[in-house]
Amino acid sequence: MYDIIIIGGGPAGLTAALYACRANKSVLVIEKGSFGGQITYSPRVENIPGFLDVTGNEFAEKLVEQVLSQNAEVECAQALKIVDNGEFKTVVTDSGEFTSKSVIIATGAKHRLLGLDREEDFIGEGISFCAVCDGAFYENKTVAVIGGGNSALQEAILLSELAKKVYIIQNLDFFTGEEKLVNQLKSKDNVEIILGAVVESISGNTDFEGITIKNVSDEKTTDLILDGMFVAIGLVPQNEEFLDLIKLDDRGYVVSGEECKTSSEGIFVAGDCRTKNIRQVTTAVSDGAIAALAACEYIDK
Repeated sequence: MYDIIIIGGGPAGLTAALYACRANKSVLVIEKGSFGGQITYSPRVENIPGFLDVTGNEFAEKLVEQVLSQNAEVECAQALKIVDNGEFKTVVTDSGEFTSKSVIIATGAKHRLLGLDREEDFIGEGISFCAVCDGAFYENKTVAVIGGGNSALQEAILLSELAKKVYIIQNLDFFTGEEKLVNQLKSKDNVEIILGAVVESISGNTDFEGITIKNVSDEKTTDLILDGMFVAIGLVPQNEEFLDLIKLDDRGYVVSGEECKTSSEGIFVAGDCRTKNIRQVTTAVSDGAIAALAACEYIDK
């Protein structure tokens, strides 16, 4: 039996493992994909304290190396459910069952994709999801933002301060975001708003060169030459397996405040999979530390 099982090997989960190990707890990290999470898609990251710049993969590798040096164990498997047996928890995976005194859920949230051919091939190589993270790479260049909610509008406003030209493309005939943000965009000379259109395809063989968009009403297509595209059509939290055990909100995020506790005693949450306003790598690692210390306190009591 482990003291703590952490489900998810992104920045939140790995930071939780680091703090738990340094508190002399036995730790198992279960990750179904590649360690590092969404940050591994970023070819260059400049907003992590202590690093002038670092690739997402390099940052993830350093985290994994640090956690393993503290004697954490790792398991490549998909968690299917958590069984709460009171004093201990059982995490059922597709490669076996593991028990612990406490569990930290750090499964993250995936960016919702457009569903285009070769879309995933261009992630980090022309397709981005975060203007705060990647906007500087498109200074004096031409980009498009896909989406019409507050997140998309905020991305477009930020990019308008950097890029030469910004298209914002929404599939509806109106924006769903706040009117104040819409008015800000309309005041920008370098922003072009395209409503009632969807992205039909991506242009370029090895390099991202642009997109083809289709008007929803008349199906007329238009080619846009771009240096980059920011997709802002929402996030998908990875919490479906825990629906019967812990409380989720109507969007599927684990209901939790800054203390990183869930509705089930002894089960904690960290990172982008919980309810929160800001989802950045720095807030994820903060959650990891808080969740680990809370789990240690729970075990010690």
